[in-house]
Amino acid sequence: MSSDKKRVQFRAPHRLVDRTDALAEVLGEDRTDILVTALREYLQKAAHDDALMQEIAAAYYDDEISFEQLKALVGAEEAANLRVLKQQLDEEFHDEVADA
Repeated sequence: MSSDKKRVQFRAPHRLVDRTDALAEVLGEDRTDILVTALREYLQKAAHDDALMQEIAAAYYDDEISFEQLKALVGAEEAANLRVLKQQLDEEFHDEVADA
């Protein structure tokens, strides 16, 4: 894991923060460690959710997210596969338009 870190700030419900703090106390960690672990696990799980993967792919195909963002979400191999598919879809679209 990279040692580069980026500071983020967000608001969360008090109850959620209180639960996070309680878990951090039990585990002898700080709140940030708990939140980073939870976020990492959520993103890993989300990357294997078929419906979400379709949404991510659609966002990439519609140029709503960049290839680098795609790669960060789904990993390098899957991103490369989606890029090839996007190129094929673009070529098919141009061929259809040219034939029309």
